[in-house]
This record gives sequence, C-alpha cells and structure tokens, in this order.
Amino acid sequence: QVQLVESGGGLVQPGGSLRLSCAASGTIFSIYDMGWYRQAPGKQRELVATITGGGRTNYYADSVKGRFTISRDNAKKTVYLQMNSLKPEDTAVYYCNENSRRFAWGQGTQVTVSS
Repeated sequence: QVQLVESGGGLVQPGGSLRLSCAASGTIFSIYDMGWYRQAPGKQRELVATITGGGRTNYYADSVKGRFTISRDNAKKTVYLQMNSLKPEDTAVYYCNENSRRFAWGQGTQVTVSS
C-alpha cells in the first residue's frame, strides 16, 4: 500500500518562499507521474503542477507559472515543490498524488501566506 507524507508547509509573508516535500513509500516510485495539488478553504482541490516519472515537468497551473518549480528525486522517492514569490491566494493545504490520483491522499501540509 502506497503512503504519501507531505511536509514543509508553514506561515510565510507575501513574497517569501517555501519548499514542500512529499515522500512516498510502498511502491516503485519512478514509474509514476506525480503531481502537487492544493485545496483552499471552501474550494475544490486543484492541480498545481505535474512531473513525469523521468523528471520532465509537463504542467503548471497558470496561477503559479514562473513562481513554482516541481522536481523529484526517485532514489529518495520524493517529489518537491519549490514555491517562490508567494501570494496570499496561495494559502491552502498542499497534497501530492499520482497524476490520476490513484493513491490514497496523505494528510497534506498547510501553507499560509499572510503578513
């Protein structure tokens, strides 16, 4: 059974940066395309960025283009999300999952952007 554990969230001022991590266990991680998702209060969960199993990035939401970077380390079974120039509207719980959302969701990591 695959487990996903997100970490790295926190409270940051507008314009600040955070690096999120998502560690996977129980699977051959490198064969899966992975994505970061986020869910703000009262809103549906949305896809933020995706990366192929081989490490090619192939999608960023328009709202994060140029500010967020997704990457992965298959040896560590971990996918990352570097978030720069954070805005209050980036406030959400951030999750990772395979692109078709086939794995059980982790607990997510809270990102709060506020002055």
